[in-house]
Amino acid sequence: MKRRYNIVVVGGGMTGLTVAALLANSRHADALRLTVVDAAPRPRFDSDDDIALRVSAIATGSADMLDSIGAWETVVSTRACPYEHMRVWDGEDDPEGPSTLRFDADEFAVPQLGFIVENLLVRDAILKVLDRMDVSLRFDTPIAAIDNAVDTYRVLLEDGREIDADLVIGADGARSFVRESAGIDVSRRPYAQTAFVTHLRPQESHGATARQRFLADGPLGMLPLEDGRISVVWSTTHETARQAMAASDAELGSMLTEASDQVLGELAAAGPRGTFPLCAQHAGNYVLPRLALIGDAAHAVHPLAGQGANLGLADAGTLSTVIEEAITRGEHPGDRPVLRRYERARKGANATMLHLMTGLNQLFAVGSPTIGELRRAGMRLFNVSGPLRERAVKVALGAGRH
Repeated sequence: MKRRYNIVVVGGGMTGLTVAALLANSRHADALRLTVVDAAPRPRFDSDDDIALRVSAIATGSADMLDSIGAWETVVSTRACPYEHMRVWDGEDDPEGPSTLRFDADEFAVPQLGFIVENLLVRDAILKVLDRMDVSLRFDTPIAAIDNAVDTYRVLLEDGREIDADLVIGADGARSFVRESAGIDVSRRPYAQTAFVTHLRPQESHGATARQRFLADGPLGMLPLEDGRISVVWSTTHETARQAMAASDAELGSMLTEASDQVLGELAAAGPRGTFPLCAQHAGNYVLPRLALIGDAAHAVHPLAGQGANLGLADAGTLSTVIEEAITRGEHPGDRPVLRRYERARKGANATMLHLMTGLNQLFAVGSPTIGELRRAGMRLFNVSGPLRERAVKVALGAGRH
């Protein structure tokens, strides 16, 4: 009789739900008992509601992965904004100047560079897929403890129930309970920045373009939304973020119109507001025997390139492939040598992206005129370097591939 392995995914966010759906879709799904546990209520999406505050830039590779599990069609037919262009410029420069980084879908023979999508919609679409599968979904289910038994992990729920797991997958975010319970160290580097997020109505059309202006206090990201608005992620000082939260709608519109250099004309407040602290962090280990971390539980990067969701989805894709291949070979999917294949495949790539984002954020914060001119010279060179541009776009487009 074929052995069945109990796999418990802790965390019902985009990354945790994706790894569960990939495993439930794998050719060895009949060898797995899959459970997803999350302390929060089940997310519910209603297309009549306004566009949610939390959105992500979903790379083409990530969209392909979501399509492979049957979730993407629901997302793209409901509410998603493809973006065909990207512009990145130094705050001291002209947004239409020669040092502005330009990426266009037609240059690379693709329909779009990616999609701006609500996190809630993606989660809801994956859950609709999981509802049709042999996966136990346990929302509103806090975990009291995770105990390392002899050859399993025992997941103790606050309601008194227990689940024995051959493999625990920690997909429970930057403050991961799984990671802390397992005693895995994490290196943290707080940024002297807070991210302020909101939606704005631009005077001029966003033109399906994702924009980013680097200011001395941090980058201002402007992402196109399906209804013509833009979603703003402004990484700035704690005080400026506090002022933005307290400002009137008129004051906020003026603040962000100035910060954006009026690249889209006047900006009008047109949505909810929120803030979150920014901190780069990286787990010392992604895996232990019978335990693996994915997504923000393993790594958190600066949002300036919008790669956080894509890195997590890439983790999910790689881990599901490693587990599937292990079962094909007759190996235990929770054995550390098996899980190390996942760690080797993803840890270096994630560390590279983390350090790149940190370095770029620091580079553009330097106020020296000499450094500023060197930055702009480098950006001009990048614009005319075919191989470098092609490599950068391939990484961005395929960030979710596995």
